[in-house]
Amino acid sequence: MPGKVTHNSRCDEKTFIEACLRLKSTALVAKETGISHRNVVDRRNKIHKRTGTFLNLDSRIEKIRVTIPPTKKRTTVDLTHGCIMVASDAHYWPGVDSTAHRAFVFMAKQLKPDVIVMNGDSFDGSSISRFGRIAWEDRPTVKEELEAVIDKLDEIANASKNSKLLHTWGNHDLRFNTRLSQAASEFERVEGFDFEHHFPRWNFTMSVMVNDNTMIKHRWHNGVHATWNNIIKSGRNFVTGHLHSLQIRPFTDFNGTRYALDTGTLAYPDGDQFGYAEDNPKNHRAGFGVLTFLDGELMPPELVEVIDEKQGVCFFRGQKFTV
Repeated sequence: MPGKVTHNSRCDEKTFIEACLRLKSTALVAKETGISHRNVVDRRNKIHKRTGTFLNLDSRIEKIRVTIPPTKKRTTVDLTHGCIMVASDAHYWPGVDSTAHRAFVFMAKQLKPDVIVMNGDSFDGSSISRFGRIAWEDRPTVKEELEAVIDKLDEIANASKNSKLLHTWGNHDLRFNTRLSQAASEFERVEGFDFEHHFPRWNFTMSVMVNDNTMIKHRWHNGVHATWNNIIKSGRNFVTGHLHSLQIRPFTDFNGTRYALDTGTLAYPDGDQFGYAEDNPKNHRAGFGVLTFLDGELMPPELVEVIDEKQGVCFFRGQKFTV
């Protein structure tokens, strides 16, 4: 059998064809030759066009690999062919079961995604906010909020038990660790004093990079032009939460088309968590995002949007559904 091609080898056409015939997988050829998933497919297609020889590569073999570094700063995901569901800003509140959350659980059961990313702020931390209590508002305790988050994230995890579960840090999530590190620093590394200790099924990270072409993290730019700035300045597909806007922004240049996505909020936009808005209109929408990857490339992203909170009506792929 021909020897393995190393990442440092020059991969000429003969070597490339041999690797394709032997491995029969886009992911495995990319891994062995050091060529990106996209370039493996492009090169295969050019050979077919020029010579008439079609190299059959199965994109389903070794379709996903998740690498979580010890620092948990950036998790990398290699996904040749599959689906990632991304939600953010649930701000889970005791006793509240939002339509968007129920829809996320429902769609996780239907889609069985390869990866589920909760993109920050599952926890609100209202009682430990740097912003003081407003008048006599009733704020839940940290214990009550934490129990609500544990319950809801378990519902999501149980809906698709084979999915990789990732949770990026949001600014509200970090309130938990920040308050404890400032008030009781002597308890550092004691079990339970870190937010993620309470969620053993989930891997926490600052960001998730998929196939080196799609960044998922809680926030970057702010304001009405946030998605535009994210996509222009990053040079990558960019998925964020934080602003609760639920929108997709495409951008095309000589490198092709890439997408910026704001995944909205899993909370009810007029819920008690957001009493600080003083009953003013909010340009917020409840829902989440669905990312589909083919041959390692992000296809046009999709949104699941809540249409009627009280009736539990949502919209996805041209149809309404009720949860």
